[in-house]
Amino acid sequence: MSDLSLSVSRTINAPAQRIFDAWLDPSMMTRFMYPRPDMHITEAKADARIGGRFRVVMVGDKEYPHEGTYKEITPYSRLVFTWEAPWSAPDSTVTITLTPEGAATRVDLTHIRFHSAESRDSHALGWTGMLANLAANVESPA
Repeated sequence: MSDLSLSVSRTINAPAQRIFDAWLDPSMMTRFMYPRPDMHITEAKADARIGGRFRVVMVGDKEYPHEGTYKEITPYSRLVFTWEAPWSAPDSTVTITLTPEGAATRVDLTHIRFHSAESRDSHALGWTGMLANLAANVESPA
């Protein structure tokens, strides 16, 4: 279980600060923290400090609550938080690293600890969808 991990990356045409802030702003979280177009967020909360908690409730065919604790908050470059849901592995953790690339920012997301390869692969699709939603909400119009 603990050796399963995933990494997804995306370059987003927005400054690192705008992307970083979106991960900690409940109003922005409702706009991107869902994996598929047929889902939406009904609740988003964030106590953006080390040891603070966040909560998002994704809704599709049913409710999918997710919560976590912020482990590291390094402004504009790195976030680390636990990823807790009824089906999550213990100590499941997400690390987001932001690297400026000119006017754009490379977002590298690593999620560790899954119960199964199927769960890992499902989360990889989910995070890819969330990063696409994030880009759509923070990128500057061309």
